[in-house]
Amino acid sequence: MPPLYRVCAANAGVTALLGAGKPRIYPFGTAPENAAKPYAVFQVLSGLPENYLDEPPDIDEWNIQIDIYADSVKSAEAVRRVLRRALEPHCYITRLGSTGTEPNTNLKTTGFDVSWSYTTQ
Repeated sequence: MPPLYRVCAANAGVTALLGAGKPRIYPFGTAPENAAKPYAVFQVLSGLPENYLDEPPDIDEWNIQIDIYADSVKSAEAVRRVLRRALEPHCYITRLGSTGTEPNTNLKTTGFDVSWSYTTQ
């Protein structure tokens, strides 16, 4: 899997909004119930190896969804902006999500998808 967390954790803009040391970026389904806001979660939507006839693949193409949860729309959009800036040198943004409200928590949400070609060797 591409080093999404490592890339984001090394970015000053991301750590300013999501915490230094151990930023609040969680694999899907692992965010603590009372996580400080804002925070982000990510999940792999799909992956595809770059197959060759005469040798094993050396690149995998990963499609990853990133969702952001915050107390306000402004905060959610700020996190989306800094995550994009941190990730764009490494992958392509393929979808920008709309902003909404999570019905169970009333948290504001937004997100985006990335396509990341990552060397396997």
